[in-house]
Amino acid sequence: MTPRHDTSKSLKITSISAADAARILATAYGRRVTEEQVREVVEAGDLARADGTFSLIDYVAFLAAEVTNGHAD
Repeated sequence: MTPRHDTSKSLKITSISAADAARILATAYGRRVTEEQVREVVEAGDLARADGTFSLIDYVAFLAAEVTNGHAD
């Protein structure tokens, strides 16, 4: 049986809200990720656009840079 997905609302990883990102990350990680945690990272990385959305790709890149202290080794 294949999993069913709600297609009534499509998500764009290049333009996502903190609430949607928190839900996706929590599902992928298997742990609780709150909207507030996502917002803190978005603010720290200055990732938010005028409409409040951000790119999940930029979000992950920012976290990767933080973890590696900006080194690309």
